[in-house]
Amino acid sequence: MTTRDPSAKSHTISVLVENQFGVLARISGLFSARGYNIDSLCVGVTDDPTISRMTVVVKGDDRVLDQIVNQLNKLPEVIEVIDLTKQDFVDRELIMIKISVEGSSRSGLLEVVEIFRARVCDVSPLTLTVEATGSDGKLQAFIDMVRPFGIVELARTGKIAIARAPRITREQTQSQGRKD
Repeated sequence: MTTRDPSAKSHTISVLVENQFGVLARISGLFSARGYNIDSLCVGVTDDPTISRMTVVVKGDDRVLDQIVNQLNKLPEVIEVIDLTKQDFVDRELIMIKISVEGSSRSGLLEVVEIFRARVCDVSPLTLTVEATGSDGKLQAFIDMVRPFGIVELARTGKIAIARAPRITREQTQSQGRKD
């Protein structure tokens, strides 16, 4: 279990918790106590204001991560822990990036923004601020494409994720439509 190992597997963990003071510190403490650096951490209230969802991305081996999941499940404020990496899930991240623009470079930058389906959210004589959402790979490709224009400032939300709904097969759909 070494988090400095470049071959270590990335895990995306979804944790539903009671929306209370100190819960974030207790949960992040479990990861750091076992030597895991948290690569990404997002927390937000769910549709129920008493419950928050934490999405935690860490790198490490499966055995130690299973121990962390077991420890998380023992905390009284934790409602549910899911290692999304073990199933099919959807993830997204938001970045806001302030990019330098000078004269003719503005139109080239706007082409890149359009290709990546990003959105300009602020304009000044010297910069454009753009927001983009997507997978880590898409956002890294976007950053790489705008880097030559000159990145002035960049902010990232970190990953949010949710499990995909189970797929329904044609047979299941047909059997549900039958009336016995």
